[in-house]
Amino acid sequence: MSTASPLMKAKIYAPFKVYFEGEAASVSGVNATGPFDILPRHKNFMSLLKPCNLVVRLPGKPDFQMEITRGVMHVKSNQVTVFLDV
Repeated sequence: MSTASPLMKAKIYAPFKVYFEGEAASVSGVNATGPFDILPRHKNFMSLLKPCNLVVRLPGKPDFQMEITRGVMHVKSNQVTVFLDV
């Protein structure tokens, strides 16, 4: 049995550019109710994102961070997809 922490797939992109694609330990953002975190095996979820510093925590590497103005986050089947409007 593996003792490694679970991971999920994450992709952050806009119509003409992929900003991040890979495995993540968590993804953090801000919506109308405030800051939130998505962890592996999160229930299905969809939300509009407010301006924030979107953070993808990576296993054994520095976090991926980017300032966003707005976007949509979709979580399903252990995958987090963020569509940015840039």
